[in-house]
Amino acid sequence: MKALVADDERLARQELRRLLSDHAGVTIAGEAGTIDEAAAMLGRQDFDLLFLDIQMPGGSGFDLLERLERVPQVIFTTAFDQYAIRAFEVDALDYLLKPIAPERLAAALERVRRTPVSAPRPLLERVFVRDGPRSWIVRVADIRLLEAEGNYARLYFGGHRPLIQRSLQALEARLDPADFFRASRSHIINLRWVAEVETAVDGGLVVALRDGPHVPVSRRQARRLREQLAL
Repeated sequence: MKALVADDERLARQELRRLLSDHAGVTIAGEAGTIDEAAAMLGRQDFDLLFLDIQMPGGSGFDLLERLERVPQVIFTTAFDQYAIRAFEVDALDYLLKPIAPERLAAALERVRRTPVSAPRPLLERVFVRDGPRSWIVRVADIRLLEAEGNYARLYFGGHRPLIQRSLQALEARLDPADFFRASRSHIINLRWVAEVETAVDGGLVVALRDGPHVPVSRRQARRLREQLAL
């Protein structure tokens, strides 16, 4: 099992390496001291497990997870206990407080072993969203539209339209295809929020969502949408 240790404290990384030496099934394949270093390493190679500190140069551990296309299994390692609830909201396998007790580390690794690396990640039910000083825990069912903006995605829910550091492709992989439809390269619509469907001049469709906006559907996807909505 290949692990990456992301922690800005060199002594903390050394201590975790020492503790992990008693676990033959885990190999530390990389270390990072900043969010940018960790993101670069996770982008270059696949890791099975990420030991992640909360407060690091360049942002928090949560900021890092928002930037990743593929998220390995995560165990948070931190000196602060106030982030535990938020950690489990992002599907972390465990939350270890420093100094890390050997028995807690052993229990966390046992949880990792019981969770197959190849298992598909569960469908999203809630998503943590931050926009400047404001933040929300949003029910996915309340998101009516996801819109690509470069490598980011803009979410439409209520009267809000925050931008999050995840690509449309990464989000689509964890959305229920029975409810969410890829209208075009740039848009995913929640079918439960469709108010009206009109035929466009070019043969495609235009979907009006409750509370807006109107979303064009490519000609390629129009046939699939008609079939899915039984139009």
